Amino acid sequence: MTEIDWKLSQDIQLLRLVTVGSVDDGKSTLIGRLLVDTKGAFEDQLLSVRRKRGPAKESEIDLAMLTDGLAAEREQGITIDVAYRYFATPKRKFIMADCPGHEQYTRNMVTGASTANAAIILVDARNGVMPQTKRHSHILSLLQIPHLIVAINKMDLVDYSEEVFKGIRDELGAFCAKQGVHDLITIPISALKGDMVTVRGDNMNWYDGPTLLEVLESLEVTDHIDEKPFRFPVQLVNRPQTPDLPDYRGYMGQIVSGTIRPGEEVIALPSMQRSTVREIVTYDGNLEEAFAPQSITLTLNDEIDISRGDMIVKPDQMPKKEREFSANVCWIGDEPLSVRKKYWIKQTSNLGKVMVSGIEFKTDIHTLDRVSTSELAMNEIGRVSFKLQKPMFFDSYAENRATGSFILIDTFSYNTVGAGMIV
Repeated sequence: MTEIDWKLSQDIQLLRLVTVGSVDDGKSTLIGRLLVDTKGAFEDQLLSVRRKRGPAKESEIDLAMLTDGLAAEREQGITIDVAYRYFATPKRKFIMADCPGHEQYTRNMVTGASTANAAIILVDARNGVMPQTKRHSHILSLLQIPHLIVAINKMDLVDYSEEVFKGIRDELGAFCAKQGVHDLITIPISALKGDMVTVRGDNMNWYDGPTLLEVLESLEVTDHIDEKPFRFPVQLVNRPQTPDLPDYRGYMGQIVSGTIRPGEEVIALPSMQRSTVREIVTYDGNLEEAFAPQSITLTLNDEIDISRGDMIVKPDQMPKKEREFSANVCWIGDEPLSVRKKYWIKQTSNLGKVMVSGIEFKTDIHTLDRVSTSELAMNEIGRVSFKLQKPMFFDSYAENRATGSFILIDTFSYNTVGAGMIV
């Protein structure tokens, strides 16, 4: 373990997790199980849920009600919004997003999954691989979530059958392999009964792998982002102009990849002006080294033109500079995406204008075939070509998830209408 890996393991110990699946696969119940078994649910929450069950069932807990917070969700029995929950074990802290299962809420799912380190794809053992299972696994493969876990749920309703488990595992594994995902972790569970979630239980002795919680506690979180080229999008220029700091100019933001030390040469984009790092300032004092994903303030030895939306990099680690590019796009707007439409594009802290120059294809999520089309409708996924009003600095999404991703914003309503991954 490198010194930076050790620092990250000591300072962060946080896994951002997302759960996805079809309607009624039991996502909310699974999260409720994790919250209860890890003491992540407060006593007043448990008491409130018990009371809603009525006097006859006051001792029972409806695990799903711990996460389904909206009134509409309670009435329909489905998850609509992205519900975030926090829990911890002695080994790790977790932020878990419970994402919608219904197709019409795919955009909510994309939002919840965009920052995740790992994803749980939940499958109902009775139904097997559903169309939404394929849709979600395809989106997760495009987002390049580092760790994909398939939890085959409701094993208690198929008599804990090993054959059912293996059939679903092999079918979904073959589908994901077509997308370049070969390291799926597949676990049989019963969220309602608790088998293989936090404890092994007594009903699936044929399974000799780890429980779901054991997997979550052992996953690597850092993704080696400290080893990638240095990228520092500037979010704010700090100029207090106080009597004791009349000329102070600090550039604030989060390091999205790489490392930086005082004295190292840097270059500001797009101005291409060079300088060296004077200080790395944090709330706890100055640092001799900073690394992703720390939030810091950089001061430089020269006064150069830098503003919000610019990016500070190292001269020998330059990103691409282009006015045209292609990207995989998840379309979440009410109005379809079509050629020659113009949008705002937000990439890191940079905001600009972009025009759709072409739609190369859309993906049939059932077969993964590429289909010719003139537009992308809501919840459809495809490869789109763009032309920028001014050049943009970026990496491919495969190289850097932060600088290779963007959102599209409608120029009239200012609603977010698309999420893209640059190829």
